[in-house]
Amino acid sequence: MNDDDLRAWLWLLRAPGLSPPLALRLISEYGDAATALAAGRGGWSRLGLSRTACDALAAPDVTLVDADLAWLRGAPGRHLVTFTDPRYPQRLREIDGAPAALFCIGDVELLRLPQIGVVGARSATAQGLDNAQGFAAALCGRGLVVTSGLALGIDGAAHRGALSVGGNTIAVCGTGLDRVYPARHKDLAHAIAARGLLVSEFSPGMPPLPENFPQRNRLIAGLSLGVLVVEAARESGSLITARLAAEQGREVFAIPGSIHNTLARGCHQLIRQGARLVESVDDIVEELAGVLAGALADALAADAPASGPAPSRATAAEAPTPRAAEAEPARDLQSIWRAMGDEPVTVDRLVEQLQWPADKLGEALLKLELDGWVATDSAGRVMRRRRPSAT
Repeated sequence: MNDDDLRAWLWLLRAPGLSPPLALRLISEYGDAATALAAGRGGWSRLGLSRTACDALAAPDVTLVDADLAWLRGAPGRHLVTFTDPRYPQRLREIDGAPAALFCIGDVELLRLPQIGVVGARSATAQGLDNAQGFAAALCGRGLVVTSGLALGIDGAAHRGALSVGGNTIAVCGTGLDRVYPARHKDLAHAIAARGLLVSEFSPGMPPLPENFPQRNRLIAGLSLGVLVVEAARESGSLITARLAAEQGREVFAIPGSIHNTLARGCHQLIRQGARLVESVDDIVEELAGVLAGALADALAADAPASGPAPSRATAAEAPTPRAAEAEPARDLQSIWRAMGDEPVTVDRLVEQLQWPADKLGEALLKLELDGWVATDSAGRVMRRRRPSAT
């Protein structure tokens, strides 16, 4: 995107009183930001914009637009992913009030991968933090991107769990990306920017206003196939994320806890309301199998990993043999099958043997598990299993 187009988008985003639906109405009507701005007051009023919004569009704060452009151009890895950009995630397009654009730092290609939201209490228990980190690591091992809100407690533990296994994680922020909130997560935010993705719908300079965080929560839900609530009190922002996920047609998962733990009561409430009770990562993968299978098949076909050495204790006849139309990704899946051998093996060991990126191996393992070829034991190791009989 050239600077003129980028400036036009930033102009729209900076207009006071121009809500995301109104901004998208302009884009839908005129095709792009520059043409929408050129429509003038008559065109804007015809689409229902208020006088305040029209005034803001007619006379933007050029200083702020220039500052936003300077920030975007100020360092590598900074992006503005607009609603018309092919990289804008399709699932987010489908929600009510989808943002007109996303400010990003890091690997924007993560937006196209299947995501699971992991959220919970800021004042989490030690067990809750362990659960968040462990589930996040295991979910990354199945090829999912862990998406959370960079908050203290469960959110931070989820991001760290993903990073600890070389997995993918997205932090959706309630501020502009020129600042980190909470400040004590500065190092974590920098690690995510380097190895994952920071996302915000707020322009640079936006402080951590209370009203920003429910908006952030709707993005976490909108980006994700489902949301896992690890720990939450009965009055918790995490329950807002769960409610938004349900309203958006996403799956809601909750980890139960002790009846004596006040931070388990929100999860118990969700379970009573129909959330899926989760005891292991398999509960999540099984529930999402239908939507994951297509997404991962597309990802494997579009970007199959390069194979490396694959020590084998199995013959080619023992490996999975999918349909001819799936031949290219099938060769990758067969390489994994052969490398696994006859005993449970860690994902790290498979990465070492195959010399594949961890995220691509995770996607392929999830595909094998969904198809019934492999299973995961209680220690997180993968093993071969017989293909289930047709029913």
